[in-house]
Amino acid sequence: MKEIRYLLLFLVPLFTQAQNADSTWFRNNYTKLEQYIPMRDGTKLFTSIYLPKDKSEKHPILMTRTPYSCAPYGSDVYRPFYVNHYKTYLKEGYIMVIQDVRGRWMSEGVFEDIRPYNPAKKGKSDVDEASDTYDTIDWMVKNLPENNGKVGVFGISYPGFYSTMAALSNHPALKAASPQAPVTDWFLGDDFHHNGAFMLMDAFNFYVARGFGAPRPKPTTVGPRGFALPTKDSYDFFLRTGALPNFTKMAGDSVRFWNDLMTHPNMTKWWTDRNVRNFVGNISPNIATLVVGGLFDAEDCFGAWTTYSAIESKAKNNNKIIMGPWFHGQWAGRGSDGSSLGNVQFGSPTSTYYAENVEIPFFNYYLKGKGSVDKLNEATIFFTGENQWKTFETWPPKAVTETPLYLQSNGGLSFSKPQSTKEFTEYVSDPAKPVPYAEGVKTARTREYMTDDQRFAAIRPDVLVFETEVLTDDVTLSGTLTADLQVSLSSTDADFVVKLIDVFPDDFEYSESDSYIMNGYQMLVRGEIMRGRFRKSFEKPEAFVPNQVTQVKYDLPDVAHTFKKGHKIMVQIQSSWFPLADRNPQKFVDIYQAKDSDFQKANIKVFHNASAASKILLPVLKK
Repeated sequence: MKEIRYLLLFLVPLFTQAQNADSTWFRNNYTKLEQYIPMRDGTKLFTSIYLPKDKSEKHPILMTRTPYSCAPYGSDVYRPFYVNHYKTYLKEGYIMVIQDVRGRWMSEGVFEDIRPYNPAKKGKSDVDEASDTYDTIDWMVKNLPENNGKVGVFGISYPGFYSTMAALSNHPALKAASPQAPVTDWFLGDDFHHNGAFMLMDAFNFYVARGFGAPRPKPTTVGPRGFALPTKDSYDFFLRTGALPNFTKMAGDSVRFWNDLMTHPNMTKWWTDRNVRNFVGNISPNIATLVVGGLFDAEDCFGAWTTYSAIESKAKNNNKIIMGPWFHGQWAGRGSDGSSLGNVQFGSPTSTYYAENVEIPFFNYYLKGKGSVDKLNEATIFFTGENQWKTFETWPPKAVTETPLYLQSNGGLSFSKPQSTKEFTEYVSDPAKPVPYAEGVKTARTREYMTDDQRFAAIRPDVLVFETEVLTDDVTLSGTLTADLQVSLSSTDADFVVKLIDVFPDDFEYSESDSYIMNGYQMLVRGEIMRGRFRKSFEKPEAFVPNQVTQVKYDLPDVAHTFKKGHKIMVQIQSSWFPLADRNPQKFVDIYQAKDSDFQKANIKVFHNASAASKILLPVLKK
């Protein structure tokens, strides 16, 4: 460790010097313009534009639209594009643009979360994020000096949503769009709901505690004021606060979208209007799309996979996907080069691979006519476990076979269907003692939980554990997992959390002597929650009939993972994942209006016999 500290003391000054040199180069070669760009309805959107001083050639435009601010404000203060691979775009002479979306920060107008797309605009008053993008692009290609008439749009997370909306603008100058970790469906899989279960920690922290949902009456450079939770122990805070109406009281009346969440508990037109996947068939064949995401993205893993799938099935354009072993935005150098996540190592700087081999060539080709995209495959996917990039002509790959992995008695897990007639395993789910999503005291939701060691959960009596024998061959999964459970409850509602886990050998260790002890590590490969009331329909929730065996079947986001020979496959099943997801009262009531007195214990049985065989359907990639 001393050697590492000495090395850091040596490297940090060099890194700082390099950043200073990049900053100086940026200022010497670029001019910053701050511009209000008029929209068709008269609203003006604040836009920061970084123009190359080089007049020897025409320059492409690369834009991000964001609700998170295009700061720093002031024509003499530059955004640090040079801290990640974006500095390559500076060296390539791109015009870099970032815009505050309607109603945020310095832009005029009224902000609306995931503003619905309007496919039938009739007049200047009919606006959405697609029309705002169209009007912005139109102004830029007509007014920015030395532009080459070609525009690209990219963005991560919420800006990923605006990138999908940009593709729907169909401006003839827009040649390429890259939705990255894009928000796409806030009821089924991104950020604030997973299969109808409310993702309490992220929603409350984002909208209320951090102040994103606070009203902004007029343009400002000053961000919203949040507040600190009364304890740094998030599990304790969310448990102590209790039922959701207690959080609503803390939010108050001013956080509009929190109240929207509380008043739209089921899948309705309100939600489908805000699901951009429903409209991507309107993307022009002339706009190329590159969807980017992280296999272990805690916020928008679902969004990347399903946005790609929707565009692929509905649009006629050139559409590609790349997924790496990343947390939210890690591919853009957000704190790591992509060589590890938490305790799990991936063997190479995967973020560097992405930037050099995928994103930069993509935009260079479509916006500059430089190079080729012939090597950019339909799907470029990193497979954890074996730690290798693989490319495919389709996703999921054609060579995938859906293979059932059956739960067995005595905690077994096998590819053979159970033969017994009455076997089940049961547990008591107690909302007063919900299963934590991660080990130890956490102040906020961690990004590493997506690959965390699950041994802390395996020892709980309210977590069922099923495990294969030691694998004698590699098992590679490529695509969507499906949990297919046969269950009965003593109550009228419950949640189900299914976790697919890679159990490392007892002698496993990484080469670094000071790393986390990996012997027997239980790596979370994929976990997902299902609100039981939605097992038949997200539009029409249905109570369970107590003690009646029923099916709970749902999809988990896609995986790309190889369980290596010598490892074991494990499945854990539980009924809470707290405070990641809110607690189900385990009583069929409107959970958003529930009382503290509504919460009750439930005895839950998971069946694994010949007539009621619970299983996980694995997308096994054949060699």
